[in-house]
Amino acid sequence: MRNPFNPACLDVRAFVQSGGVLAGTLGLVQLPRVNDECIPGAGKREVAWSARGELRRAEAADPELWLHLDARTCVPMACQRCLGEVDVDLVVERWFRFVASEALAAQQDDGSEEDLLVMAGDFNLHSLVEDELVLELPLIPRHLACPVQPRLQLADQAFESAAPVPDKPFAALAGFKPGKGV
Repeated sequence: MRNPFNPACLDVRAFVQSGGVLAGTLGLVQLPRVNDECIPGAGKREVAWSARGELRRAEAADPELWLHLDARTCVPMACQRCLGEVDVDLVVERWFRFVASEALAAQQDDGSEEDLLVMAGDFNLHSLVEDELVLELPLIPRHLACPVQPRLQLADQAFESAAPVPDKPFAALAGFKPGKGV
């Protein structure tokens, strides 16, 4: 049987209430903010993702709508030590609780440990996958131990042959003392 839910335009309430499950793959080229952080040609790689809705009954309250997201990929980035290619594993495993409005999310955000999302009739699950992968990107990608020594390049050879610093760099200021006349 074909799944009636569209991850690009998901009715979250119906998805969660039915205990829906979605899974698929996305090419990195479909996730431009992640792809832009990778070395050229990374768009051929894929992200495996799955989402599962769950209805939780809270005590003395309306049932809560929850979504579990799982996404995994390996992206090629430039090592900031040796400038070579380093494969970085990105793994997302998170629960999200849906609330009715932005105001309610802002009100509950400080007191809740879980991530809150605002209920929408046309929720884009692919955008959520991309958002969470962006958060997993390392600030400084690097090998644990670089396979080659870092490639150092001198930007200016003249820097190496610069004139030596005079022995008394502040000697010229002596002429500005009162009574010395300039």
